[in-house]
Amino acid sequence: MKAFDWHADSISRATPITKSYRNTQNVRSFFTRECGDAFRFDRPFMAWLKDGREKTMGDAADEWIRRQAEKRKA
Repeated sequence: MKAFDWHADSISRATPITKSYRNTQNVRSFFTRECGDAFRFDRPFMAWLKDGREKTMGDAADEWIRRQAEKRKA
């Protein structure tokens, strides 16, 4: 099975985050579509993405939105 190309392959909410995950322009475009123009990578979110737990890109988008809502409450 061919490894997922984070630079070129199509990313959907169902795309699993694999060990080969990379923060690419393709990934940034996905998150901007899902989360809005305010999307930014930060260290805690990047650590969460790569923590080894099974998750999808949809899970990641939802987590970023959840974290932003928490920041607004604080």
